[in-house]
Amino acid sequence: MKQLGSYESEMSEQELQAEIERLRAENEKLKNKGVRALSLKVSEKGAVSLYGIGRFPVTLYKEQWAKILGMAREIEAFIRENDHLLKAKE
Repeated sequence: MKQLGSYESEMSEQELQAEIERLRAENEKLKNKGVRALSLKVSEKGAVSLYGIGRFPVTLYKEQWAKILGMAREIEAFIRENDHLLKAKE
């Protein structure tokens, strides 16, 4: 193995430290990736898929979404009334 001079080994150490910092930053970015914006797509079968809520999309046909959206006030009231029983995902 080739012997490195003191300057070369110091540079190598600095490069290693820079790479560690880069990887830490990348790791932190990946951890925060879970906080994604919501997005919608049309599925292969013609349904509406909502991404960004959990690990998997919520996919329903347009009539199902219309029923849920039509109940928005009732859902909000139910959540308020049962807030003490409900858990929040952190």
